[in-house]
Amino acid sequence: MKDRSVLLVIHPTKSEAAKFAIDLASALTNAGFKVVSQYPQALPHVSPLGDISEVEIAIVLGGDGTILRAAELVQHRQIPILGINMGNVGFLAEIERPTIERIVQGVSERSYQGESRLVLHYSVERRGKIVESGWALNEVTLGRSDAQMVELFVQIDGRPLSRWGCDGVIAATPTGSTAYAFSAGGPVVWPEVHAIVFLPLAAHALYSRPMVISPDSTIAIDLESASAHLSADGMRTFAVEKSDRVTISRENYSIELVHLDGGAFTDRLVAKFKLPIEGWRGE
Repeated sequence: MKDRSVLLVIHPTKSEAAKFAIDLASALTNAGFKVVSQYPQALPHVSPLGDISEVEIAIVLGGDGTILRAAELVQHRQIPILGINMGNVGFLAEIERPTIERIVQGVSERSYQGESRLVLHYSVERRGKIVESGWALNEVTLGRSDAQMVELFVQIDGRPLSRWGCDGVIAATPTGSTAYAFSAGGPVVWPEVHAIVFLPLAAHALYSRPMVISPDSTIAIDLESASAHLSADGMRTFAVEKSDRVTISRENYSIELVHLDGGAFTDRLVAKFKLPIEGWRGE
């Protein structure tokens, strides 16, 4: 029978995650799995990454930031990501930390449930040539690179929307609606809703409300000021110049996040913000 392989992604500076990872890697190995990791030096009997085309699932020990790192490793490969919360409750990991035995059982039986998450594609065009492109699971942000506000001219599906003098704009997926876009006043979008959240930041304009647009729309942003800073998920960055055009649209692939025990998004929202639900009469 072909060996089964698991990718273990950990936060390298969190001792609690490293200890849990050692025990989990041992249990997975004993269950017949080959375990690989991006941080093998901290884990006995674990192999370095190498070719992960045979990996069937990525198990992430950490918060939402570590899960975004895992997404970098598995993009294009259709490898599901299982997030195990090792600190503050986020929106991408399990609400309660499962036992090692439960994790091994779920992976062995493939009894996890998945959510396909929309991914954004962005490109930067300069004098008729694409000089940068990439992707984002959470959001693409185009903002000021110095103390001056940026001047942006925004078009949606080839039609002009507005010209804004602002701190920047955010284009977020439903996954990213609970991250930077939420902090900036955007709406919370349930993961199964396919849409793009678009909102300006501190715009000097009569209309500057958050918008929810079709996932099949294309956003084009022309930079009319001297410079701006593009950021994807806070990890991939690029310096944008005057007259550059940034185009944002839906990627042709998705990233699958999975959970062992359902993990309804509503429950994650309640746990994260400690919403008052006392007196609920349901089961």
